[in-house]
Amino acid sequence: MTGKLIDSFGRRVEYVRLSVTDRCNLRCFYCLPRRFRGFTEREEWLRFDEIERVIAAFGELGVRRVRITGGEPLLRKNLPALVGRLRGLPGIDEISLSTNAVLLARAAAALKRAGIRRINVSLDTLRPERFARVTGGDSLADVLAGLAAARAAGFDPIKINMLALKGINDDEFEDMVEFCLAGNYILRFIETMPMGGTGREASRHYLDLQEVRRRLAERYEFVPVLVPGGGPARYVQVKGSELRIGFITPISQHFCASCNRVRLAVDGTLYLCLGQEHKLELRPLLRRGIDDAELRAALVATVWRKPERHDFNENAKQINRLMSVTGG
Repeated sequence: MTGKLIDSFGRRVEYVRLSVTDRCNLRCFYCLPRRFRGFTEREEWLRFDEIERVIAAFGELGVRRVRITGGEPLLRKNLPALVGRLRGLPGIDEISLSTNAVLLARAAAALKRAGIRRINVSLDTLRPERFARVTGGDSLADVLAGLAAARAAGFDPIKINMLALKGINDDEFEDMVEFCLAGNYILRFIETMPMGGTGREASRHYLDLQEVRRRLAERYEFVPVLVPGGGPARYVQVKGSELRIGFITPISQHFCASCNRVRLAVDGTLYLCLGQEHKLELRPLLRRGIDDAELRAALVATVWRKPERHDFNENAKQINRLMSVTGG
């Protein structure tokens, strides 16, 4: 082991997905059961000073990117204040946000001032009745208003994340491409993952994104392109336009060999892989009085144990966490 975040397979961790709440104002069927109420109690959440301390340690160990997630992160009170505290930490070059955008219209300007640089918005359909079916809510107009507010606040790029769901939204892929062409958004298609009961239910609607790419290529001419960021998407650009389309393929073409991330849940649990149970519970250590050197050593030792890959294809039932716990 070294003083940097390198695992036993030689991968360097430089990206942390930080969940600031496990609560959400939607109930997407692939993420949260409609009647679920078993959220983490607020006293078990990491406080802002604890989050700042952990991210500072990560920054000293080579992490450069932090993505704030949930549940729905905009439900966490005073989120811009936390962003401002993290923005000033040595080593942290970029703070971004993933959101369902329901509350984004009223928060976009403050988040931009606080230091968020990039925004990803989950949007699986452009049809109100289908949006209600997928999410359990009638908030599509709020999402579209949030996107407009983000653009007005100066966010660029803005990425749209669309989960590809066979039999649900697979007749909308071209519509979403046209929406992103018109709105100057980056579009990313994502395969479903069998995480927990909801994820396994969603896997009944699994679509191999290679099929989606072939279908779109019949209508649009693609050229390869690179898009800055720490994520796993493989991108193409629609020739003759600025539209870039990414394909995130955790199942059909897993990207474990280049995985550069870990996930910090709101309760302080550090997860090393979405598809494995390897973890470190940081909250008890922080509240027991661990010093900064011990904290860095714990992070280094834990990342060394990062598993080589998920095994969703071989053992789909092993992970029972809800996606809202780890922020995707």
